Amino acid sequence: MRYFYLSLFFLLGTSLSSETVLLKGGLVHSGDGNSAIIQDILLSDNIIKAVGDNLIIDGNTRVIELDGLPVTPGLISPLSNLGIVEINALDVTRDDESEVLTAGFSIFNAFNPHSTGIPWNRSNGITSAISTPSPSRASVFGLGSYFILDGSLEIKGLKDIAMFGRIGATYGSRAETLSMLDSLLDIGRMLGTTPIQEILELSLVEKLDIQSQDIFALGKVVNEGLPFVLETNRAVDILQALALKEKYNLNLVLVSIEEAPMVLDRIKESDTPVIIDPMDNIPNSFDELGSSLELGRILDQAGIKIMFSTQRSHNYHLMRQGSGNAVAHGMSYESAIAGMTKVVADTFKLGNRGSIESGKFADIIVWDGDPLEPSSFPKIVMIDGVIQDLSSRSSRLTERYTNKEDKPSSYKH
Repeated sequence: MRYFYLSLFFLLGTSLSSETVLLKGGLVHSGDGNSAIIQDILLSDNIIKAVGDNLIIDGNTRVIELDGLPVTPGLISPLSNLGIVEINALDVTRDDESEVLTAGFSIFNAFNPHSTGIPWNRSNGITSAISTPSPSRASVFGLGSYFILDGSLEIKGLKDIAMFGRIGATYGSRAETLSMLDSLLDIGRMLGTTPIQEILELSLVEKLDIQSQDIFALGKVVNEGLPFVLETNRAVDILQALALKEKYNLNLVLVSIEEAPMVLDRIKESDTPVIIDPMDNIPNSFDELGSSLELGRILDQAGIKIMFSTQRSHNYHLMRQGSGNAVAHGMSYESAIAGMTKVVADTFKLGNRGSIESGKFADIIVWDGDPLEPSSFPKIVMIDGVIQDLSSRSSRLTERYTNKEDKPSSYKH
């Protein structure tokens, strides 16, 4: 029963951060691509101290018997609006767009750790996420940041870890969009040799009303290797993106890439990681006519690093369903687990997270069944070694309206 976690949380809760704990006998999917095996996990001071069999413990170690339940690292969403968008249709609850900045727009200081979407996703296994600006008419629309979803007002995360953009079926001419993106990247490259004031006086910069924050952000992409996450689908546009990667030595990440099988060798040769939605097999534009449920398998068998997104706003935990769908169509099971954990951490340089191994932060999920089955749910969610409360607005509403206690009708309606 899902509500097992309530008593466990109150029993163990915050005390775990200051004591040694042994998670004993779980089926551990480490996130590194290797097959799962039954192992013990020793935690202390928020860190995984050891993973193995018959670990030596002392009398002060708290032991939690897992009896073969599946264990994974905490899931990491590479694309979300968690903490910056509450209701999509209500502008006053959105902090994901700017009317002044483009490339330099950062959402970091708008993050709300008490957003109602966070407990819901955390209770479904998402322990951290990259929140991003929303797409705009510009080819680049700002900087995403990484957040730990523990609900604390002492926000933990990494500011401005990647730039986000899009080419293809957007507003205006495709040719103009590509030309403008090339020009913006060239402006960023100039920052290494040209004073900012001179760049601000360029005719294109003045025409587009580009601000100094935009130029500095572009400079980080071109000169400092800040990841550039670019959404595109048409095969020729993917090739254009790879050409820009080579021209500017970009740390490129491709998103969506429905026609990737047509240029598979080029993506592999470029060693470019990708983010896909394995549930997306219905074209939304002429750019997506190659949409297929086989995309995950094709990319995985080519040795391309894969991460996952979902089209369901606020329900980023559904990338777990998407990855399961990819496995059902031939993708490796452990590649799917890695695509929600270690691949994300490695791609975006998220520090000691994303896998179950000694020295990593103890972001750990214990599942009541197969992690890739939508009917499975977390029994334990740990962030930095602390067991989290898995209640959410949804679970509280469920309890309220299914409660059989004799209460006034006004309470239930």
